[in-house]
Amino acid sequence: MKHKFAKMSCLDVYLSSLSTKEYQKIKMKIGSNAIRFMPLQSWDVYISHFHELIHLSKIEADVHQVSVFAEKFSWDVNMKDLFKKADYDALIITDADQKILWVNDGFSKMTGYSKKYAIDKTPRFLQGEKTDVQSKQQIRLHLKEHKVFKDVIYNYKNDNSLYKCEVKIVPLFGANNNLHYIALEKEVG
Repeated sequence: MKHKFAKMSCLDVYLSSLSTKEYQKIKMKIGSNAIRFMPLQSWDVYISHFHELIHLSKIEADVHQVSVFAEKFSWDVNMKDLFKKADYDALIITDADQKILWVNDGFSKMTGYSKKYAIDKTPRFLQGEKTDVQSKQQIRLHLKEHKVFKDVIYNYKNDNSLYKCEVKIVPLFGANNNLHYIALEKEVG
C-alpha cells in the first residue's frame, strides 16, 4: 500500500522550509492545493549537499595545516593560488631531500598507509616493480629545476595493488633558502 504522502513536489519542500511569517506572505499566491506541510520522507535531497560540506571541511582543514607549515618555514606562497581549482585526494609535504614531513587524511585513504608510517620516508616507498623508470627520471629532473610540474606515475598501495597517480608538485621557498615541496596527488583511471 502506498503512503499518502509518498509523493512530494519541489513546492512542498520549499514550503516546509519557510517560517510562519514567510509562509503567510505567499499563502494567497499559491492557492489551497499547495497547502500541505508534511515531514520530508527522504534525506536524498540533503545528502549531496551534506557530502559537499564534508568535502569542503576537509579541504579547509588541509589548507589550515599547510598554512601552519607556511608560517613556520616562511614560505613565499599564496594559499589561494596554491589551492585554486586544486583537484587532489592526497597532500604530501616534504623537505628538500623529499623526506615526508606531513600527509593529509586523504593520503591514508588513497594509499592505505597510515600518516605515522609515511612520516620520515620519501614518496619512493610507494614505488615498485611496475613504476616506470622514465617517469621517475622525469620527476627527479623537474625537482632539480625547482618549478611547478604535473606528471603521472604508477605507485603501489599498502595492499600491494597498483594505482595510477597524477601528481602536481610545487616547490615552496622560504627564509634562508629553505626549500620544501608539496605534492597534490589524485588517483586517476
